[in-house]
Amino acid sequence: MPVPEFVLALRSKIGHDPLPLPGVIAVVLDDHDRVLMVRRSDTGEWALTTGCLEPGEQPAAGAIREVEEETGLDVTVERVLSVEALDLSKAPNGDQVYWMAIGVLCRVIGGEARVNDDESVEVGWFAPEDVPPLPPHQSRCLARALSGDPRAITPGAAVDQ
Repeated sequence: MPVPEFVLALRSKIGHDPLPLPGVIAVVLDDHDRVLMVRRSDTGEWALTTGCLEPGEQPAAGAIREVEEETGLDVTVERVLSVEALDLSKAPNGDQVYWMAIGVLCRVIGGEARVNDDESVEVGWFAPEDVPPLPPHQSRCLARALSGDPRAITPGAAVDQ
């Protein structure tokens, strides 16, 4: 998966040290409330569409961009699902990242789902009960999207108590 240029520039200065980065998780639903999933090329696992925000990029714009880049679909963002600081993660190359993950609910407005870049090897629609296992933070986003609860998941906030 291509590493954004701004991350490469930062890594040239800090090496593999922990880097806080903003990211998006797009829960994309179609008219039948099926869930869009991509099979990642790096792990072979199914996942929601995710990606790193560019400097100054708004989360909704980043989600729309990532879905189009990865699946060829045009989507609109309906609402925020979650804002969550994730635990430290470590890439195979040793890079460490603290993701600030912003989950958004998206609806398809055009296009046909397909593999559209090298980040995935397969794209598919799943009924909610047939969604493959997901990382916990993605599962929380999907559950919130399907619940109809308009509140965003914000761990540690009074709303989640």
